[in-house]
Amino acid sequence: MSKSQETAVYTHGHHESVLRSHTWRTAANSAAYLLGSLKPHMKILDIGCGPGTITADLAALVPDGHVTGVDHAPGILDQARATAAARGLANVDFAVADVHALDFPDDTFCVVHAHQVLQHVGDPVQALREMRRVTAPGGLIAVRDSDYAAMTWYPRTPGLDDWLELYRRVARANGGEPDAGRRLKSWALRAGLTDITTTSGTWTFSTAEEREWWSGLWADRTVASEYAGRAVEGGHATAQQLRAVSEAWRGWGGHEDGWFCVLHGEIVCRK
Repeated sequence: MSKSQETAVYTHGHHESVLRSHTWRTAANSAAYLLGSLKPHMKILDIGCGPGTITADLAALVPDGHVTGVDHAPGILDQARATAAARGLANVDFAVADVHALDFPDDTFCVVHAHQVLQHVGDPVQALREMRRVTAPGGLIAVRDSDYAAMTWYPRTPGLDDWLELYRRVARANGGEPDAGRRLKSWALRAGLTDITTTSGTWTFSTAEEREWWSGLWADRTVASEYAGRAVEGGHATAQQLRAVSEAWRGWGGHEDGWFCVLHGEIVCRK
């Protein structure tokens, strides 16, 4: 199998319910572990940029530098370009790319960043090797991925246990690793990286507004996104079972004492 064929199927797709969460992401809530290392002149590669909200934030933070956002899905890049244009950013561009075989010369970027990417790729170790290859000597490889098995919530709504088990099964059937957060350091070591700083970060959803937003997007995603289609087509769940999980999400969101925590693993590797 060639490198360009190593990419797993992207489990979520780009349904509105997915983009509802992707467009919420910012450098502050999704890349805080990296921001203290950025300098105004830096050249950054943002892998798996999606709709470009984090990419645009990074471009604003390096006004004398440049950011290139890349994604494996060509369709989402029009939205990323619109995001950057709406903010008047001239130091950013976007392209289609496969992280297993990046179309950039060796030693090109000061920082190579990937948020919620390695959990979806076919060979995360090869992806990290490519990220290392295009990073300049002394530069940084920064990766953050959630860890589904480590997600926790209250109350213990039974249907959410079903959701977690189902999501992990579908993601692995698509060639990904949903519990990527805990594996980042291991993958980096296997990729030949040695100067590795490991941290963790969380998203927490507990206020009435947060619960409504988080439960609503997962309730919709469970029945209407590409993930839902893959769950049914792969024989992992019936449409009726997906509706039950969707209702469990809405039920959890209605609990005044509801609390949900998403754990992320984070690594910064110096080349």
